[in-house]
Amino acid sequence: MVKHLENENMKEIIKEGVWVVDFYAEWCGPCKMLGPVLEQLQENVLKINVDNHESLAQEYGVMSIPTICFFKDGELKNKVVGFRSKEEIEKLIASI
Repeated sequence: MVKHLENENMKEIIKEGVWVVDFYAEWCGPCKMLGPVLEQLQENVLKINVDNHESLAQEYGVMSIPTICFFKDGELKNKVVGFRSKEEIEKLIASI
């Protein structure tokens, strides 16, 4: 399931289970390539537009996009920067 953060509280959304959080921007080429990959995942995916949610991007140290954060029960477990294949993302999910 892919969900786009609007006005909800991110921490409330990701507090239970495993979540893949994609910090992206509409104008970012690698972000556009990553979108279809994330839609193929079985995990919960939350997409956060850094242009609309600058404070969240700052809070999680997002300096480059796409940045993919992996959370389990609301706790940040891993973070990677740049495009990743479905297989790479699945391995990262399995490691948490």
